[in-house]
Amino acid sequence: MSTSTAQRVMILADGTREPIREAVEKFRPIVEKHLEVVAVSLDFCEDLSSCDADLAIVMGGDGSILRAAHQMAHRQLPVIGVNLGNLGFLAGLRPNELETMLPEVAARRYRVIEHLMFECNVTRDGKSNEPLLGLNEVTVLAGPPFSMIDIELYVDGDLATTYSCDGLIISTPVGSTAHSLSVGGPILRKNLQAFLVSPINPHTLTNRPVVDTADRTYEVVVPQPNQGTSLVIDGRVQGSLTAKDRVRIARSTARFQMVEVAGQGYYRTLREKMGWGGRLKITE
Repeated sequence: MSTSTAQRVMILADGTREPIREAVEKFRPIVEKHLEVVAVSLDFCEDLSSCDADLAIVMGGDGSILRAAHQMAHRQLPVIGVNLGNLGFLAGLRPNELETMLPEVAARRYRVIEHLMFECNVTRDGKSNEPLLGLNEVTVLAGPPFSMIDIELYVDGDLATTYSCDGLIISTPVGSTAHSLSVGGPILRKNLQAFLVSPINPHTLTNRPVVDTADRTYEVVVPQPNQGTSLVIDGRVQGSLTAKDRVRIARSTARFQMVEVAGQGYYRTLREKMGWGGRLKITE
C-alpha cells in the first residue's frame, strides 16, 4: 500500500441507539479530515465482503466490537475501537482521544495486534453444523431446573476431566476479561495463543481454571443435561444441548485485529478499566 494513498475506513456502530447514531454523525466529519470513509454500517448485519477498506472504526462498547467481529467474519480488518459505553476493554479509545489519534493512523504510525479467534460446532449423531466464529468464549450453562451437571472435557480427543458444576467457559485471552473473569479466571494478555478453561461454581475446589495452548482441540460433552442446558457463544444463546451432542472448539484461521498507537498499552488499559490506580499508604 502506498503511503501517498489515504487510508480507507468503514464506520460500524449500532444505529438503533440514538446516542450512538448521534456520535457517528458528530465524529464522521472529524474522521474524514484524515481518512477516506468508504462505508458506514449501522446495523451489524450488512454484508461487508465487497467493501474495499483498510480499517474499521467501531463506535460503542465491547458488545459492539464483538458484533463487528462477527459481521466481518473471515475478512477481519484492523479495528479502532471508540468506547461510548461504560467499561470498554476492547473499545479502549475515549471519544476525546479520537481526533488526536487519527493523524497517527493517517501517517501509518501504529501497529496492529492480532488476537485469537475460534470456531465452534456441534456434532450430533455423526452430523456437524456449520462452525460458528467467535472472539470471546464458548459457554455451556446448566440451565433450568438449575441443578448441577457433569461436563466432560476432552483435549485432542483424550478425556481431561469431568467437572461437576453449574457450567463451563472456554475462552480466548480476549474473553478472559469477560464472563471468565467473573467466575475467578485469570487475566491473559490478549495476544497470547491460548485457551482458558474455567468451571462455573465447581463442586470440587481443586477444579481450578486451566490455561493451555490454542493449538489443541477442545470438546465438551454433557452426558445428562438439564432440560435447559444450553450453548452460548459470545453471549448469544445458540440452543439447547442433548446427551448426544459433542461441542468442538478450535482455533480459527481468522484473526481479530486491533489498532494500537503510542500511548495505548495493555497495562494502561488494565490499570484504567480495573481501577488499579491505588497507591501504597505509609503511616508513621
